Amino acid sequence: MINLQTVRDMREKKITMPELAKILTRDDLRNLTNEMIDAMQAHIKGCVDADVTFVPVDPAAQDNAAKDASEANIAWTLGHVIVHCTASSEESAFLGAEMARGVEFHGRSRYETQWETISSIAQCKARLEESRRMRLSSLEMWPDHPHTEIEMEPYPGAGMRNCYTRFMGGLGHDDSHLEQIAEIVRQAKAARA
Repeated sequence: MINLQTVRDMREKKITMPELAKILTRDDLRNLTNEMIDAMQAHIKGCVDADVTFVPVDPAAQDNAAKDASEANIAWTLGHVIVHCTASSEESAFLGAEMARGVEFHGRSRYETQWETISSIAQCKARLEESRRMRLSSLEMWPDHPHTEIEMEPYPGAGMRNCYTRFMGGLGHDDSHLEQIAEIVRQAKAARA
């Protein structure tokens, strides 16, 4: 059965991208998207607005893609992680849809909400639901017979990915941030207690 454990198995290289490409369906991607958004929503359940902008202790904080060098080593707030995750998965979903339609990779397709504008738990929940809607809608753009022969490597060493595994990469990225979300929430709630 394909579920969030499958995403973790992919990240831990217990199952390869080519193996996944052979077994995934659009229904699997729909179900995984819903499971992932539900997991993120469950992690932030019970949070209050102060938790969204709370700056956690994160000695390992490092963002090599930071727009400004002064932000490269700052700990991410809950709002920051939510907008980052949703932007990455939406990019994977939209590029997967293009590939499924037979469009060769032509560059990134990314927009990330400015994390500084996210200051309430209602905004985090709304951003997650908006992302769910957008990702699920992208799957409706796939043709009945996707062009699985179209492949690309999203970053050096990632291996070649087709439309299914390109979409799945976004879910893997989400999964890589679940523990971070849980830790931010834990620290924020402890600080309020």
